[in-house]
Amino acid sequence: MLQMEPGAGRTARRKLPIGIQTFRTIREENCYYVDKTAYMARLVAEGKHYFLSRPRRFGKSLFLDTLKELFAGNEPLFKGLAIHERWDWSVRHPVLRLSFGSGNFKEPGYLYENSMEQLTAIEHRAGVVAESATAPGRFARLLEALHQQTGQPVAVLIDEYDKPILDALEVPEVARANRDYLRGLYATIKDSDAHIAFTFLTGVSKFSKVSLFSGLNNLIDITLNPHYSAICGYTETDLDAVFAPELPGLDRDAIRDWYNGYNWLGDNAVYNPFDVLLLFFNRQFGAYWFETGTPTFLIEMLLTRGVSALALDDLLGSEEVLSAFDVDHIATEALLFQTGYLTIRRPEWRGGEIYYRLGYPNREVQQSLNKSLLNHLTGNLARRAEHSARLYDLLLVNDIEGLETLFEAFFASIPYQWHTNNEIANYEGYYASVFYSYFASLGLAITVEDSSQAGRLDMAVLFNGNVYLFEFKVVERVSAGAAIRQLKERDYAAKYRGRGEPIYLIGVEFSRETRNVAAFEVEGM
Repeated sequence: MLQMEPGAGRTARRKLPIGIQTFRTIREENCYYVDKTAYMARLVAEGKHYFLSRPRRFGKSLFLDTLKELFAGNEPLFKGLAIHERWDWSVRHPVLRLSFGSGNFKEPGYLYENSMEQLTAIEHRAGVVAESATAPGRFARLLEALHQQTGQPVAVLIDEYDKPILDALEVPEVARANRDYLRGLYATIKDSDAHIAFTFLTGVSKFSKVSLFSGLNNLIDITLNPHYSAICGYTETDLDAVFAPELPGLDRDAIRDWYNGYNWLGDNAVYNPFDVLLLFFNRQFGAYWFETGTPTFLIEMLLTRGVSALALDDLLGSEEVLSAFDVDHIATEALLFQTGYLTIRRPEWRGGEIYYRLGYPNREVQQSLNKSLLNHLTGNLARRAEHSARLYDLLLVNDIEGLETLFEAFFASIPYQWHTNNEIANYEGYYASVFYSYFASLGLAITVEDSSQAGRLDMAVLFNGNVYLFEFKVVERVSAGAAIRQLKERDYAAKYRGRGEPIYLIGVEFSRETRNVAAFEVEGM
């Protein structure tokens, strides 16, 4: 816990470090700070070369900047923190830091220019004369010279190591060129090991060792190490202790529902810091993290691959799949997990191999991602918003008849050209996905593929004291009653009767020919 200044009460408020990624600024301007330095002490004690993958805006850059100040020996900044009494402040290490957080990496050749400019700036500050025309050569020369100048090995910190590749994914030839260039640059770290005290690389993705990291195979990947699961992000304890002055006036359960839930196999899930800080600043809930840059290609990829929106909240991925990410092959599960749109619910063992059950981390992501999917499907943001608002109003007054009319409007609003240009429209899961996404975009309590002894219910919605149980079928010919008969015959309502709330069985049949609702039947219980 961050120590309070002398004379300050326990309820004293501090400056919110929104957008501040500089450790010195946070400490000198008396901002809130969640102490992560105990992790740093453990890292240094247990190893030398590390890699960490976390989604954007999770505090990776701040962690690296804190490491920079630590190895530089700036003791006053660490007073009162966990590492202060465990660090030898008499030793100061030179620090070589590279960051690829900004720039137009889609442009061919830009990565070369960017890296050369960064190396030139470091050379000027260190008084080192470049003796090589290549980036790896200059990198190696800098490490050797800094070691010789100070008598201490170098701390190498690389931020956003993968951004030049991720930014260029829509231009595969540039992404491959950037990957190959970075492979050669990062291989310098292994070759210059004698001049290095510590290495830490961060990024969003985990590129496989056979691609980007083939020349740097001595990295310890702590991405899914339970001991470091909370190395970035805020825990429940952090919110209640460090940010206690900000909590009055806000619903604590709602904060948890909206923003908590990210997990990398640790005992505790964590919050995205960006969301928490913006919530405390604005004093209202919003999709702050999601709105800072969800890539269009992600939405298009989900639709192109025919990924059902219902399936996203219950995907299963192997350890191999989740840790592999390359320009030429990006598994859906890996992309969604590494970029923060899905998180690990639990590990599952099968035949000696570990798998991970994935799902949405929280309401923000579930609600916002489904809004984006619907916006892309309908091509009309205003119409989608109108339908969503109407759906909420109808559910609020339990207007079942109005639901059928609205559901027909859902599908009628999707342009005919979209159907003819996208194969996903032929998949059975497509129709149910549109249904589900409208409910999910409102942040309602939804369960999909709910298992019972009789089978798996397509979708259950709990709202305003009512239980709505849906069964979907896609038919060539209208066979009114088939969906609702299945609901009744399998008695999917059995597990919900104990709630003592009205239950509505809703059978919906879709026509491939009309691409709309062909039958809609309801029975109340």
